[in-house]
Amino acid sequence: MKRFVYRYIIPYLGLIIVRMISATYRIRVIGADIEQSIFDRGEVPIYISWHQRFFPGIVFFAKRHRISIMISKSKDGDFIAKIVDILGWTPVRGSSSHGGVDRGGKEALEELKQRAQDGCTIGHIVDGPKGPFGIVKPGLLHIAQYSGMPILPAITSGEKKWTFSGWDKFMVPKPFSRVIMRFDRETYIPKDITEEEFEKLRAQIESRLYDLYQETDAMWAEMP
Repeated sequence: MKRFVYRYIIPYLGLIIVRMISATYRIRVIGADIEQSIFDRGEVPIYISWHQRFFPGIVFFAKRHRISIMISKSKDGDFIAKIVDILGWTPVRGSSSHGGVDRGGKEALEELKQRAQDGCTIGHIVDGPKGPFGIVKPGLLHIAQYSGMPILPAITSGEKKWTFSGWDKFMVPKPFSRVIMRFDRETYIPKDITEEEFEKLRAQIESRLYDLYQETDAMWAEMP
């Protein structure tokens, strides 16, 4: 009975709560032209976010385009995959942490690539699932290299929010809060680059994300 509640009841209750709260958000999209230009080229974006800030994007992205996300084959991953599937995302099971050579990663990268070529967008939490906070892990770049698709920052900021305890101080915008969804310039990761070039790009994305969150949060002071 406990297993049934954990696997089926809790995920559906969570779905109801997430959708109810998300339906009240007043979302302002910034940089929509950047996102659209990717689709106009016949490509799909790899949307990236900090773990701390992904809540507003759960329903937002699921309602706009088909979207996939890589979930590990761990026991925790089983539960997360169930939830994201219910929320309208397609879980692709595997790990890209070591270039896709272990834990089903190679197959997962291939599946993501095929889905992207078929027009399915990709979502990725750069520092998930357990941190360190704000650190872009190499798996993101491996996905971009293998799929050939551009990395697109998807920055969210809630005007009024709850902040929870935990490793990343997870944030959930309060019901009826205004929310900014901001897209920034895309980044491509070439397949044939040196380890030094790979690390330079990883660090640049990490630094840019930090700056974007700071800039976007500061926008509230200038808004009526």
